[in-house]
Amino acid sequence: MSLKTDKICIALSFLLVIFSYFTQEIGVKTALLGVALIIAGYEIIFKAFKSLKNGFSLDENFLMSIASLAAFSIGEMVEAVAILLFYRIGEAFEDYSLNRSRRSVSSLVDLAPKQANLKQNGEITTVDVQSVKVGETIVVKAGEKVPIDGIITSGISLFNTASINGEPLPLELGKGDKITSGFINLNATVEIKTTSEFENSVVSKILDMVENAAFKKSKSEKFITKFARIYTPIVVGFAFVLAFIPPVLFGGDFSEWLKRGIIFLVVSCPCALVVSVPLSFFGGIGGASKNGILIKGSSFIETLSKVKLVAFDKTGTLSKGEFVPYKFSPTNGFSKDELFKFIALAEKNSIHPIAVSIVKAYKEPLDENLIKHVKESAGFGISAVIDGKDVLVGSAKFIKDFNPHDTDETAVHLVVNNSYAGYISLKDELRKESRKTIKWLHKNSIKTAMITGDKKAPALAVANELGISSVNYELLPDQKVSVFENFLDKKDKNTSIAYVGDGINDAPVIARADVGVAMLGTDAAIETADVVLMHNNLAKLKTAIQISKKTIGIAKFNIIFSISFKVGVLILAIFGLANIPLAIFADVGVTIIAVLNALRAFKI
Repeated sequence: MSLKTDKICIALSFLLVIFSYFTQEIGVKTALLGVALIIAGYEIIFKAFKSLKNGFSLDENFLMSIASLAAFSIGEMVEAVAILLFYRIGEAFEDYSLNRSRRSVSSLVDLAPKQANLKQNGEITTVDVQSVKVGETIVVKAGEKVPIDGIITSGISLFNTASINGEPLPLELGKGDKITSGFINLNATVEIKTTSEFENSVVSKILDMVENAAFKKSKSEKFITKFARIYTPIVVGFAFVLAFIPPVLFGGDFSEWLKRGIIFLVVSCPCALVVSVPLSFFGGIGGASKNGILIKGSSFIETLSKVKLVAFDKTGTLSKGEFVPYKFSPTNGFSKDELFKFIALAEKNSIHPIAVSIVKAYKEPLDENLIKHVKESAGFGISAVIDGKDVLVGSAKFIKDFNPHDTDETAVHLVVNNSYAGYISLKDELRKESRKTIKWLHKNSIKTAMITGDKKAPALAVANELGISSVNYELLPDQKVSVFENFLDKKDKNTSIAYVGDGINDAPVIARADVGVAMLGTDAAIETADVVLMHNNLAKLKTAIQISKKTIGIAKFNIIFSISFKVGVLILAIFGLANIPLAIFADVGVTIIAVLNALRAFKI
């Protein structure tokens, strides 16, 4: 039912209750309040009837209906209307809060256009984005969102990438650059050759992750579900015992004992718990999404709040994965300039991160006419003829026959006409937020470790610079998993360990971790992770942990507050010290307070 209809029914019911105060005629009063009860509660009574029909389920609609009809039957007509009226107000408030929560989360995923401009045989037609195949060309005009991942084949433009990675500055991309769905084209038309279908594009995967997040319940939510199933029938049974046994055994006013039973039924409604606890977690997920953190289920909020150790990958996680040449070691008569120029020319057309970094660092123009017969051995090096000389550029393994200098540093070696010419040392630049993040973790009694495939020297250098004491280096993916499993074996039962990485080689460890966290790196890492830092900003790890702790605190408060208040009113009811208005407050009032408290989880 819409919120507008709810408002109309609530207002009409209120008016009829008010009119009933102005008549002394008992028949008219009964009719007015009877109609008010039906308007306020026909939907609740209908749901209760359906629950009876489907197996006598003791849900909250059944409790409220029985309590209200029983109160009406003993002449407590205003209270009877109030039970259903305020219950309906509480329900409307819950619906409003949940819709608001859903809107907040779904705003993260309002990324994907429904259509694409497909270019075929020189003509452009607008088609459903899901019909575009890999390898086809789409046209993205200024102001439009990129619908599918691909590579730009024509044009150059600025793109707003904030919705995907949180980067506030526009990114300039042109021919040959990879482009991700969800980017917004700001100023010029580009043509893109698609590299995936829509359902495999980044934006589609993000949508899928968010939509599935709500289905992974936390232990607290599961506890509430089980608790409500056991608690409600017990309290209902006790209400009937309270209403009928004492007057039969000990005598007394039957209506007074029935009223106490009605209070039990109203108070026993578990709405405050059933609504507020899941809403707290939903709020945590929504609050995280507003901060550019995708948490794929409320269970991971709970796990994240218990983290006592965070293990990090190095390259692309603690560091930018952008290598900077910092030491030049020429030999056998070669100069520093010759060393740098030969290596930069050889690496000119490679897309390896180290090659890109060296070419970027070489500020002088590179004459491509000097480069011939380039052959790249992926992961090892490049052979080429440069300015008429035979050149080998790459790792020590690649040129092992020429006695390269032995170094633990990340280095690129050079051989010219079968003569070893020296090497360039490179270091991976740290992310600017890494130091603060590690410091915050240590300050909050969370230990840190590094598990990396990098060499000993750069791994220790980064660890020393950041203050990470536990370092494991030169590891293959399966060795990373073994090291992480050692951490898991040693941890306390009620704590958890997180792993943060970005590469495809991190995916196995991310999957093995209590809570796997991915930077916005490879698809494998993002898909495997429980938490994705969409801004590609390591500082968001701190925000994610803060959100999880606050969310757990809110959920626990709601559980303790709701149960304590209800138990208190139930005890008062046994001794005849509670009335129906107090019972209504113990149900609706406590629910609204708990829901308002749950909404705080959004504001982190």
